[in-house]
Amino acid sequence: MKTLQSKQEFDTAKQGNAVFLFSANWCPDCRFLDPFMPEIEQTFNGFEFYYVDRDDHIEIAQEMDIFGIPSFVAFRDGEETGRYVGKERKTPEQVTAFLETV
Repeated sequence: MKTLQSKQEFDTAKQGNAVFLFSANWCPDCRFLDPFMPEIEQTFNGFEFYYVDRDDHIEIAQEMDIFGIPSFVAFRDGEETGRYVGKERKTPEQVTAFLETV
């Protein structure tokens, strides 16, 4: 998973097939995702996955109406195709089910 570096990178990445994981290092429910995300990324290899640190990129989180973390937002060819937003812990099955719909 790539770590998002800038707003410009975000704007460029969302023009392709991308999934953005809004997260933070201090968030225990976010860290719960760490062990299983590499496998999910391999399964859904048609997407580029980006880690967006909510604290470092608060303006992007606000622009995208992300107020709870961990949250996922998916894009295909510049169009948002789905979001799984909320502050609750997400299981591998929930993340997979979301990605199957986008």
